[in-house]
Amino acid sequence: MAAAQEAPKADLRPKRIHNFVKPLLVKPNTKVRLPKSFDAAFTAGFSSEDGVGAQEALRQGVGLLAEYQDRLAAQNRHALLVVLQAMDAAGKDGTIRHVMSGVNPQGVDVNSFKAPSTEELDHDYLWRYARRLPERGKIGIFNRSYYEEVLVVRVHPALLQHEQLPSEDIGPDMWRRRFREINNWERYLTANGYRIVKLFLNVSRDEQRKRFLARIDEPDKNWKLSTADAQERRYWDDYQNAFSDVLTFTSTEWAPWYVIPADRKWFARIAAAAVIADALIAIDPQYPAVSGAAKAGLEEVRRQLEAERSGRHKRGRVQGGRRRSKAAA
Repeated sequence: MAAAQEAPKADLRPKRIHNFVKPLLVKPNTKVRLPKSFDAAFTAGFSSEDGVGAQEALRQGVGLLAEYQDRLAAQNRHALLVVLQAMDAAGKDGTIRHVMSGVNPQGVDVNSFKAPSTEELDHDYLWRYARRLPERGKIGIFNRSYYEEVLVVRVHPALLQHEQLPSEDIGPDMWRRRFREINNWERYLTANGYRIVKLFLNVSRDEQRKRFLARIDEPDKNWKLSTADAQERRYWDDYQNAFSDVLTFTSTEWAPWYVIPADRKWFARIAAAAVIADALIAIDPQYPAVSGAAKAGLEEVRRQLEAERSGRHKRGRVQGGRRRSKAAA
Protein backbone atom coordinates (compact mmCIF):
# COMPACT_ATOMS: atom_id res chain seq x y z
CA MET A 1 0.00 0.00 0.00
CA ALA A 2 1.36 3.38 -0.96
CA ALA A 3 2.16 5.75 1.86
CA ALA A 4 -0.30 8.58 2.35
CA GLN A 5 0.94 11.89 0.97
CA GLU A 6 1.90 14.26 3.75
CA ALA A 7 0.32 17.69 3.88
CA PRO A 8 2.77 20.52 3.20
CA LYS A 9 4.46 21.94 6.24
CA ALA A 10 3.55 25.48 7.16
CA ASP A 11 6.41 27.80 6.37
CA LEU A 12 5.53 31.46 5.96
CA ARG A 13 8.82 32.71 7.32
CA PRO A 14 10.03 35.95 5.69
CA LYS A 15 12.71 34.23 3.58
CA ARG A 16 10.23 31.78 2.03
CA ILE A 17 6.96 33.65 1.95
CA HIS A 18 7.75 35.25 -1.41
CA ASN A 19 7.84 31.85 -3.11
CA PHE A 20 4.49 30.97 -1.53
CA VAL A 21 2.72 33.93 -3.15
CA LYS A 22 4.38 33.71 -6.58
CA PRO A 23 1.66 31.47 -8.11
CA LEU A 24 -0.95 34.09 -7.14
CA LEU A 25 0.77 37.01 -8.88
CA VAL A 26 -0.55 38.43 -12.13
CA LYS A 27 2.66 39.17 -13.97
CA PRO A 28 2.63 42.55 -15.74
CA ASN A 29 1.83 42.38 -19.46
CA THR A 30 0.15 39.00 -19.02
CA LYS A 31 -3.22 38.40 -20.65
CA VAL A 32 -5.73 37.04 -18.15
CA ARG A 33 -8.92 35.24 -19.07
CA LEU A 34 -11.17 34.12 -16.23
CA PRO A 35 -11.96 31.49 -15.16
CA LYS A 36 -9.30 29.63 -17.18
CA SER A 37 -6.25 31.60 -16.03
CA PHE A 38 -6.67 30.97 -12.30
CA ASP A 39 -8.19 28.08 -10.35
CA ALA A 40 -10.62 29.32 -7.68
CA ALA A 41 -10.21 26.02 -5.78
CA PHE A 42 -6.38 26.08 -5.61
CA THR A 43 -5.05 25.35 -2.10
CA ALA A 44 -1.28 24.92 -2.64
CA GLY A 45 -1.46 21.32 -1.43
CA PHE A 46 -3.24 22.01 1.87
CA SER A 47 -6.11 19.55 2.28
CA SER A 48 -8.51 21.15 4.75
CA GLU A 49 -9.04 24.03 7.13
CA ASP A 50 -8.72 21.59 10.03
CA GLY A 51 -5.23 20.58 9.02
CA VAL A 52 -2.51 21.56 11.44
CA GLY A 53 -0.46 22.87 8.52
CA ALA A 54 -3.16 25.26 7.38
CA GLN A 55 -3.78 26.58 10.88
CA GLU A 56 -0.08 27.07 11.48
CA ALA A 57 0.32 28.87 8.15
CA LEU A 58 -2.41 31.36 9.05
CA ARG A 59 -0.92 31.84 12.52
CA GLN A 60 2.48 32.57 11.01
CA GLY A 61 1.01 34.98 8.49
CA VAL A 62 -0.94 36.93 11.10
CA GLY A 63 2.14 36.99 13.35
CA LEU A 64 4.24 38.49 10.58
CA LEU A 65 1.60 41.13 9.93
CA ALA A 66 1.59 42.14 13.59
CA GLU A 67 5.38 42.42 13.72
CA TYR A 68 5.80 44.39 10.51
CA GLN A 69 2.81 46.64 11.17
CA ASP A 70 4.45 47.69 14.45
CA ARG A 71 7.65 48.50 12.59
CA LEU A 72 5.72 50.35 9.87
CA ALA A 73 4.05 52.55 12.48
CA ALA A 74 7.32 53.23 14.30
CA GLN A 75 9.19 54.20 11.15
CA ASN A 76 6.31 56.37 9.86
CA ARG A 77 7.76 56.65 6.33
CA HIS A 78 5.51 54.42 4.27
CA ALA A 79 1.86 53.42 4.09
CA LEU A 80 0.41 50.16 2.80
CA LEU A 81 -2.79 50.23 0.74
CA VAL A 82 -4.61 46.92 0.32
CA VAL A 83 -7.25 46.89 -2.40
CA LEU A 84 -9.88 44.13 -2.15
CA GLN A 85 -12.11 43.33 -5.11
CA ALA A 86 -14.40 40.35 -5.62
CA MET A 87 -17.75 39.08 -6.71
CA ASP A 88 -20.47 38.94 -4.03
CA ALA A 89 -20.02 36.23 -1.36
CA ALA A 90 -16.31 35.79 -2.12
CA GLY A 91 -15.45 36.44 1.55
CA LYS A 92 -13.99 39.95 1.65
CA ASP A 93 -15.32 40.80 5.13
CA GLY A 94 -14.24 37.48 6.62
CA THR A 95 -10.80 37.81 5.08
CA ILE A 96 -10.33 41.25 6.62
CA ARG A 97 -11.57 40.04 10.01
CA HIS A 98 -9.32 36.96 10.19
CA VAL A 99 -6.19 38.32 8.53
CA MET A 100 -6.16 41.50 10.62
CA SER A 101 -7.04 39.72 13.87
CA GLY A 102 -3.58 40.12 15.37
CA VAL A 103 -2.66 43.66 14.40
CA ASN A 104 -3.08 46.86 16.39
CA PRO A 105 -6.49 48.33 15.40
CA GLN A 106 -5.04 51.84 15.72
CA GLY A 107 -2.73 51.08 12.80
CA VAL A 108 -5.37 49.90 10.33
CA ASP A 109 -8.08 51.85 8.50
CA VAL A 110 -10.82 49.90 6.70
CA ASN A 111 -13.01 51.73 4.20
CA SER A 112 -15.99 50.15 2.45
CA PHE A 113 -17.22 52.06 -0.59
CA LYS A 114 -20.90 51.95 -1.47
CA ALA A 115 -22.73 53.85 -4.19
CA PRO A 116 -21.25 57.38 -4.52
CA SER A 117 -23.04 60.34 -2.97
CA THR A 118 -24.17 63.43 -4.85
CA GLU A 119 -21.11 65.32 -3.60
CA GLU A 120 -18.81 62.52 -4.74
CA LEU A 121 -20.42 62.41 -8.18
CA ASP A 122 -19.68 66.13 -8.53
CA HIS A 123 -15.94 65.32 -8.47
CA ASP A 124 -13.65 63.15 -10.56
CA TYR A 125 -14.04 59.42 -10.02
CA LEU A 126 -10.82 59.09 -7.96
CA TRP A 127 -11.64 61.95 -5.58
CA ARG A 128 -13.49 60.01 -2.90
CA TYR A 129 -10.80 57.33 -2.80
CA ALA A 130 -7.94 59.82 -2.52
CA ARG A 131 -9.64 61.27 0.58
CA ARG A 132 -9.49 57.87 2.33
CA LEU A 133 -5.87 56.98 1.70
CA PRO A 134 -4.04 55.80 4.84
CA GLU A 135 -1.58 58.03 6.64
CA ARG A 136 2.11 57.20 6.73
CA GLY A 137 2.75 54.39 9.18
CA LYS A 138 -0.67 52.82 8.62
CA ILE A 139 -2.28 50.00 6.68
CA GLY A 140 -5.35 51.04 4.72
CA ILE A 141 -7.83 48.53 3.35
CA PHE A 142 -10.26 49.43 0.58
CA ASN A 143 -13.17 46.98 0.67
CA ARG A 144 -14.11 47.63 -2.95
CA SER A 145 -12.28 50.55 -4.48
CA TYR A 146 -11.73 52.83 -7.44
CA TYR A 147 -11.72 49.67 -9.55
CA GLU A 148 -15.50 49.70 -9.28
CA GLU A 149 -15.26 52.48 -11.88
CA VAL A 150 -14.00 49.96 -14.46
CA LEU A 151 -16.02 47.00 -13.17
CA VAL A 152 -19.59 47.67 -12.05
CA VAL A 153 -19.77 50.89 -14.09
CA ARG A 154 -18.54 49.01 -17.14
CA VAL A 155 -21.05 46.19 -16.65
CA HIS A 156 -23.81 48.78 -16.07
CA PRO A 157 -22.83 51.70 -18.33
CA ALA A 158 -26.07 53.53 -17.50
CA LEU A 159 -24.32 54.51 -14.24
CA LEU A 160 -22.11 56.85 -16.27
CA GLN A 161 -25.07 59.20 -16.64
CA HIS A 162 -24.81 59.99 -12.91
CA GLU A 163 -21.14 60.94 -13.21
CA GLN A 164 -22.03 64.02 -15.27
CA LEU A 165 -19.13 63.57 -17.66
CA PRO A 166 -18.79 65.62 -20.86
CA SER A 167 -20.34 63.61 -23.68
CA GLU A 168 -17.09 63.61 -25.67
CA ASP A 169 -15.35 61.75 -22.82
CA ILE A 170 -17.74 58.79 -23.03
CA GLY A 171 -16.98 56.15 -25.62
CA PRO A 172 -15.68 52.63 -26.19
CA ASP A 173 -12.07 53.68 -25.51
CA MET A 174 -12.81 55.22 -22.10
CA TRP A 175 -12.07 51.98 -20.23
CA ARG A 176 -8.55 51.75 -21.63
CA ARG A 177 -8.13 55.43 -20.76
CA ARG A 178 -9.26 54.79 -17.19
CA PHE A 179 -6.83 51.88 -16.93
CA ARG A 180 -4.02 54.28 -17.87
CA GLU A 181 -5.26 56.92 -15.42
CA ILE A 182 -5.42 54.40 -12.57
CA ASN A 183 -1.96 53.04 -13.39
CA ASN A 184 -0.54 56.57 -13.40
CA TRP A 185 -2.26 57.46 -10.11
CA GLU A 186 -0.92 54.31 -8.46
CA ARG A 187 2.55 55.09 -9.75
CA TYR A 188 2.29 58.59 -8.28
CA LEU A 189 1.25 57.13 -4.90
CA THR A 190 4.10 54.63 -5.01
CA ALA A 191 6.57 57.46 -5.63
CA ASN A 192 5.19 59.14 -2.50
CA GLY A 193 5.74 56.32 -0.04
CA TYR A 194 2.77 54.02 -0.68
CA ARG A 195 3.02 50.29 -1.23
CA ILE A 196 -0.08 49.09 -3.09
CA VAL A 197 -1.25 45.48 -2.97
CA LYS A 198 -4.33 44.49 -4.93
CA LEU A 199 -6.22 41.30 -4.10
CA PHE A 200 -8.89 39.78 -6.29
CA LEU A 201 -10.78 37.12 -4.34
CA ASN A 202 -11.59 34.66 -7.08
CA VAL A 203 -14.74 32.64 -6.32
CA SER A 204 -16.33 30.25 -8.80
CA ARG A 205 -19.89 30.65 -9.96
CA ASP A 206 -20.95 27.36 -8.39
CA GLU A 207 -19.39 28.24 -5.03
CA GLN A 208 -21.17 31.60 -5.06
CA ARG A 209 -24.45 29.76 -5.69
CA LYS A 210 -23.82 27.54 -2.65
CA ARG A 211 -23.03 30.52 -0.43
CA PHE A 212 -26.16 32.35 -1.57
CA LEU A 213 -28.25 29.29 -0.71
CA ALA A 214 -26.58 29.09 2.71
CA ARG A 215 -27.51 32.71 3.35
CA ILE A 216 -31.13 31.86 2.59
CA ASP A 217 -31.18 28.66 4.68
CA GLU A 218 -29.54 30.18 7.78
CA PRO A 219 -31.72 32.90 9.37
CA ASP A 220 -28.72 34.61 10.92
CA LYS A 221 -27.31 35.15 7.42
CA ASN A 222 -30.48 36.33 5.68
CA TRP A 223 -29.39 39.94 5.99
CA LYS A 224 -26.28 39.23 3.91
CA LEU A 225 -28.26 38.50 0.74
CA SER A 226 -30.55 40.79 -1.21
CA THR A 227 -32.53 40.25 -4.37
CA ALA A 228 -30.18 42.73 -6.07
CA ASP A 229 -27.22 40.47 -5.23
CA ALA A 230 -28.98 37.52 -6.83
CA GLN A 231 -29.89 39.56 -9.91
CA GLU A 232 -26.23 40.47 -10.45
CA ARG A 233 -25.52 36.79 -11.11
CA ARG A 234 -27.16 37.31 -14.49
CA TYR A 235 -24.14 39.42 -15.40
CA TRP A 236 -21.59 36.83 -14.28
CA ASP A 237 -19.90 36.52 -17.68
CA ASP A 238 -19.80 40.29 -18.10
CA TYR A 239 -18.09 40.65 -14.72
CA GLN A 240 -15.61 37.89 -15.55
CA ASN A 241 -14.68 39.73 -18.75
CA ALA A 242 -14.37 43.03 -16.89
CA PHE A 243 -12.20 41.49 -14.17
CA SER A 244 -10.07 39.82 -16.83
CA ASP A 245 -9.32 43.19 -18.43
CA VAL A 246 -8.61 44.81 -15.07
CA LEU A 247 -6.09 42.10 -14.20
CA THR A 248 -4.57 42.25 -17.68
CA PHE A 249 -4.16 46.02 -17.99
CA THR A 250 -3.60 47.21 -14.40
CA SER A 251 -1.23 44.66 -12.87
CA THR A 252 2.03 46.61 -12.88
CA GLU A 253 5.48 46.34 -11.33
CA TRP A 254 4.59 49.10 -8.87
CA ALA A 255 1.04 47.93 -8.06
CA PRO A 256 0.58 44.23 -8.85
CA TRP A 257 -2.60 42.18 -8.68
CA TYR A 258 -2.77 38.87 -6.81
CA VAL A 259 -5.57 36.42 -7.54
CA ILE A 260 -6.61 34.81 -4.26
CA PRO A 261 -8.36 31.43 -4.70
CA ALA A 262 -11.55 31.96 -2.69
CA ASP A 263 -13.57 28.74 -3.03
CA ARG A 264 -12.00 27.61 0.26
CA LYS A 265 -12.32 30.47 2.72
CA TRP A 266 -9.62 29.12 5.02
CA PHE A 267 -7.07 29.08 2.20
CA ALA A 268 -8.12 32.52 0.97
CA ARG A 269 -7.23 33.87 4.42
CA ILE A 270 -3.83 32.19 4.42
CA ALA A 271 -3.08 33.50 0.92
CA ALA A 272 -4.23 37.05 1.70
CA ALA A 273 -2.16 37.16 4.89
CA ALA A 274 0.87 35.90 3.00
CA VAL A 275 0.57 38.48 0.20
CA ILE A 276 0.12 41.39 2.61
CA ALA A 277 3.00 40.18 4.78
CA ASP A 278 5.20 39.83 1.70
CA ALA A 279 4.49 43.46 0.78
CA LEU A 280 5.44 44.64 4.28
CA ILE A 281 8.61 42.56 4.18
CA ALA A 282 9.50 44.26 0.89
CA ILE A 283 9.11 47.67 2.55
CA ASP A 284 11.31 46.37 5.39
CA PRO A 285 10.41 49.12 7.88
CA GLN A 286 12.87 49.57 10.73
CA TYR A 287 12.50 50.92 14.22
CA PRO A 288 14.02 54.43 14.37
CA ALA A 289 17.60 54.56 15.61
CA VAL A 290 18.14 56.50 18.83
CA SER A 291 20.91 59.11 18.90
CA GLY A 292 23.78 59.01 21.37
CA ALA A 293 22.36 61.96 23.28
CA ALA A 294 18.95 60.29 23.50
CA LYS A 295 20.55 57.07 24.76
CA ALA A 296 22.42 59.02 27.44
CA GLY A 297 19.11 60.55 28.47
CA LEU A 298 17.54 57.10 28.71
CA GLU A 299 20.38 55.90 30.92
CA GLU A 300 19.77 58.84 33.23
CA VAL A 301 16.09 57.90 33.37
CA ARG A 302 17.17 54.33 34.21
CA ARG A 303 19.29 55.56 37.15
CA GLN A 304 16.42 57.66 38.46
CA LEU A 305 13.97 54.76 38.26
CA GLU A 306 16.39 52.36 39.94
CA ALA A 307 17.12 54.90 42.66
CA GLU A 308 13.39 55.31 43.18
CA ARG A 309 13.02 51.55 43.60
CA SER A 310 15.99 51.41 45.99
CA GLY A 311 14.50 54.22 48.04
CA ARG A 312 11.19 52.40 48.38
CA HIS A 313 12.99 49.28 49.63
CA LYS A 314 14.90 51.26 52.23
CA ARG A 315 11.73 52.96 53.46
CA GLY A 316 10.01 49.59 53.61
CA ARG A 317 12.79 48.11 55.78
CA VAL A 318 12.71 51.07 58.14
CA GLN A 319 8.93 50.96 58.47
CA GLY A 320 9.05 47.18 58.99
CA GLY A 321 11.64 47.58 61.73
CA ARG A 322 9.50 50.19 63.50
CA ARG A 323 6.49 47.87 63.43
CA ARG A 324 8.51 45.00 64.88
CA SER A 325 9.89 47.27 67.63
CA LYS A 326 6.40 48.38 68.63
CA ALA A 327 5.22 44.79 68.70
CA ALA A 328 8.13 43.79 70.94
CA ALA A 329 7.33 46.64 73.32
